[in-house]
Amino acid sequence: MIELVIDQRRKDLGGFEVGRVLPYAPHRMVGPFIFFDHMGPAEFQPGFPRTVDVRPHPHIGLSTLSYLFEGSMTHRDSVGSEIVIRPGEVNWMTAGSGITHSERFEELRADGGRMDGIQTWLALPTESEEVAPAFSHHEGNDELPFYEGGGMSARLVAGKAFGAEAKVPVFSPLFYVHWELAAGAVAALPAEYPERAAYVAKGSVEVDGRTIHTGQMAVFKPGDTIAFKALEPSTVMLLGGEPVGPRFIDWNFVSSSKERIDQAKADWRAGRMKLPDLDDGEFIPLPEPSPPPPPMS
Repeated sequence: MIELVIDQRRKDLGGFEVGRVLPYAPHRMVGPFIFFDHMGPAEFQPGFPRTVDVRPHPHIGLSTLSYLFEGSMTHRDSVGSEIVIRPGEVNWMTAGSGITHSERFEELRADGGRMDGIQTWLALPTESEEVAPAFSHHEGNDELPFYEGGGMSARLVAGKAFGAEAKVPVFSPLFYVHWELAAGAVAALPAEYPERAAYVAKGSVEVDGRTIHTGQMAVFKPGDTIAFKALEPSTVMLLGGEPVGPRFIDWNFVSSSKERIDQAKADWRAGRMKLPDLDDGEFIPLPEPSPPPPPMS
């Protein structure tokens, strides 16, 4: 049932650690999910430096989905959005032909507290890669269906699964689910989509006779119902969907065309991409190309 297990790779993003899971060289995508970062968990003291904030930066060819377990984050973008996201809510931003945004931790800086959440990118299908940029915020059981019983709770974060559909405006068939499992709880992931995975954000679960621990993503083979048993109280994110085809990824840009990414890089370098309306005082420069390796002796 398990094709492979991916361990998160911890990265320091200027005073704030994330656990990067996707992309992973042997398995770059799961359905349309091309990027998967576990933000934190981290404990912040009041007054922490602004270097932790994510300054304005660009995207093309994808949708971003932010989802928090703890903490808060302020989103601002170039289509005029400004909103604070809180636990159990969804920020859905479609870059399409191009968008810029920032993510700042203003409430946490004022009050201190924990930050823990997931940010993922979803590659847009080829026919939608150049759609107009847009943003939407979603919260509550009417928009994000919720179930509780049998030692578990489940929230459908995006897409369709378990007979429910979230109101997040996705562009291709997919599912993204947040499970909270009590110790000993059992649950199953049906064989509804060809590409599926489960990320353990906290705790440990037994799947197919193997234990999947905190910070690990199990990628499953198609065609089988996957049975889970929680070995302790656990938080699990289920994800997957229909594949959208191979994609190039370079910095914050995703596209089926390398030439389109080169154009986006040139546009950002030349200042041709509009900054967020309410956060236009700074930005992240395009990274310099890595120097070539030294010649072999």
